[in-house]
Amino acid sequence: MREARFRDHFWSTDLTSTVGYDSIIQHLNDGRKNCKEFEDFLKERAIIEEKYGKELINLSKKKPCGQTELNTLKRSLDVFKQQIDNVGQGHIQLAQTLREEAKKMEDFREKQKLHRKKIELIMEAIHKNRNLQYKKTMEAKRLYEQRCRDKDEAEQAVHRNANLVTQKQQEKLFLKLAQTKSALEDTDRSYQQSVTTLEKIREEWQNEHIKACEFFETQECERINYFRNALWLHVNQLSLGCVQNDEKYEEIRKSLEMCSIEKDVDFFINLRKTGSLAPAPVVYENYYNAQRNVTPVRSPAPVPISRRGPLPTPTSAPGEPDYATVDGYSLVHF
Repeated sequence: MREARFRDHFWSTDLTSTVGYDSIIQHLNDGRKNCKEFEDFLKERAIIEEKYGKELINLSKKKPCGQTELNTLKRSLDVFKQQIDNVGQGHIQLAQTLREEAKKMEDFREKQKLHRKKIELIMEAIHKNRNLQYKKTMEAKRLYEQRCRDKDEAEQAVHRNANLVTQKQQEKLFLKLAQTKSALEDTDRSYQQSVTTLEKIREEWQNEHIKACEFFETQECERINYFRNALWLHVNQLSLGCVQNDEKYEEIRKSLEMCSIEKDVDFFINLRKTGSLAPAPVVYENYYNAQRNVTPVRSPAPVPISRRGPLPTPTSAPGEPDYATVDGYSLVHF
């Protein structure tokens, strides 16, 4: 259980001092600044995540990656590129989530500022009224003390000159003494009234100061709690992104487990095979041995060159004379 409270530890013995109040306000301003810094951090992180996501998507779509692979490895590569695209989409979604969280932090910060402003305006007015009344009271006190000294001097003058002055001078001294007493009574009443008024204002200020301290302490507790939860949520979102990315990578690993070296090799062979017979060995051939073993071959008779094509071979129809050729002569048989 927390023992320390704002209301118990931000006072000053100087009535016009605002050192305790100013210390609280400065701390609240610093807290608001810290929330703004975290808000800006989320926005910058969102820009990074979105840019990274878009780069991953462009990489998976535009950059070749094993585009000529075949069969099971090709399918694994297709899964790989698709999951990288999904990872990129996840980063873009995370960027949008971070922007939403930054907006929530901004709304919370502005809401606290608006509520705090009302209390600050009240306290500023009370401080101003308190300090003004304190100044009037101190002036009334100064006049009162001055009138007291004047009265004392007048009394001393009467006693000191009681047997040394004329009757007329003595009457003047008594008149002056009466005047100083009357002035003293007036300033005394004014001083007492100022003190009474100041005390009422002091009590009002003290009550409002306590209320302000309690309000500011509540706000600070809410701010710390909200800031802590925002940090916790941010880290959870990053962890969730890692888990989701690992699930996508697991899909790639599962696809790679289905990849078969034997199937891919067989697939390539069946798709691109060119034959099963290799070239015969190339042997040494001696030129001169080859000449002795070769039988001379007569050159063919030259074929006469004619402008006309060869004549058709005559044929005999039934009942027509037969044609025959002997030693280059044609004979007709009847």
